[in-house]
Amino acid sequence: MLTTFTPAFAVNRDIVQLQTQVDQLQQAMTQMRQSFDERMGVMKSMMEQNSVIANKVSAAIDNLQSSINKQQTDRAAQVDQISGQIQALNDTMDELKVRLAKLSKQFEDMQAAQQSMAAQQTEAQQKAQQMASAPPPDVLYNNALRDYNGGNNDLATQEFNDYIKYYPDTDLAGNADFYLAEIEFKAGDYQKAIANYDLVVQNFPGGNKAAAAQLKKGFALLELGKKDEGEQELKRVIQRYPRTNEAMQARDRLRKVGTAPAKNR
Repeated sequence: MLTTFTPAFAVNRDIVQLQTQVDQLQQAMTQMRQSFDERMGVMKSMMEQNSVIANKVSAAIDNLQSSINKQQTDRAAQVDQISGQIQALNDTMDELKVRLAKLSKQFEDMQAAQQSMAAQQTEAQQKAQQMASAPPPDVLYNNALRDYNGGNNDLATQEFNDYIKYYPDTDLAGNADFYLAEIEFKAGDYQKAIANYDLVVQNFPGGNKAAAAQLKKGFALLELGKKDEGEQELKRVIQRYPRTNEAMQARDRLRKVGTAPAKNR
């Protein structure tokens, strides 16, 4: 079977692009931090001003209340005027509380944005470091395939998983998912095998393992006793890949379980 390998220089180009993105993210982080510091200074000044005003208002209210208590017996006419002033001051106090709440919310939002940017920067740096330390894709895949064919399934599983981790967008990532499913199928872990076969069918429908993955998914379902679901998968193999060896195997298995295979269109 012929397979294609991603050139090493393409991976280096990806690393350069990723590093460029990291640098851009760092610049954006620096600019945001400067903007954040400036806005924090303005917000701090506004909060201090509002706090001073609030203290003054509170003191004024206390003074007015004392004045009312002393004069309410003899100066009934002035009570209404002073009460109105107190109400106005209370309204001002409420408005200040609303402004302080808004400023606090803005402050929390800016802190959250800063933390998010820092997390993105850390993630990008870690990914760049992983890519820089990863083996070349052709070497990693060939080692995994060699160990798989040699029956060293534990090591092959580790290597196929590493390939998917470092090179998830390459065509051979679908092959790696397929061989992981094959290892699980042979071990009798049909549920996990089905999950990996699904990854091949869904993420790499045009790959060279798509037909085999759907066929083996049908076999795994039958092994789990899910006869109807397994037969449906085998029929899909015949419909999607009618002139393939996988379609022949699907027809043969359907005959064995007593189901007439679908005719080719």
